[in-house]
Amino acid sequence: MTGAAQSASPPPGVSRPTCDDAAAVSAMAEDAFLATFAHLYPPEDLASFFPTWMPTEKAAAQIANPDWALAIWRDGTGAITGYIKLGPIDFALPASEPDARDAIELHHLYLLETAQGQGVAQALMDWALVEARARGSARIYLSVFVDNIRAQRFYARYGFYEVGKNAYQVGSTIDDDRIWRCDL
Repeated sequence: MTGAAQSASPPPGVSRPTCDDAAAVSAMAEDAFLATFAHLYPPEDLASFFPTWMPTEKAAAQIANPDWALAIWRDGTGAITGYIKLGPIDFALPASEPDARDAIELHHLYLLETAQGQGVAQALMDWALVEARARGSARIYLSVFVDNIRAQRFYARYGFYEVGKNAYQVGSTIDDDRIWRCDL
């Protein structure tokens, strides 16, 4: 699903990153992932995961590609403390789900601990819903770790609900993720 020309304007506090922000987005994403999930994986799994998950080059390419939509949140110092990413669906949907041609995936929603509890996640999610609609999406899918109850509660407040399972790989570890869907 493409639609850069139809993209929505970000709300106050939310901005679109430029390619110059790619290294900061990549570093912030890795820091947030580690703070949330590092305890789940052996060091060697994390070492093999991060070079392909969201390295600077990948962040820059996605920022520049109209098939992807990223938004960031900066703290009072200008540092990126949160980001969200929408793009093409990259996991298999359950057979019971509708055709994915009019759907988009919420790939990442990450905040540093300093940004939590301040409305940043809500601002980024609000942007993502507006952006997905502006791109003509009828549904948003995401994959969330089965034991990440805090994230699941957050997504449920926005109308997301579980529709299937996804085996998410971090190194040699296979996580039990759940596919959630929100109808727009």
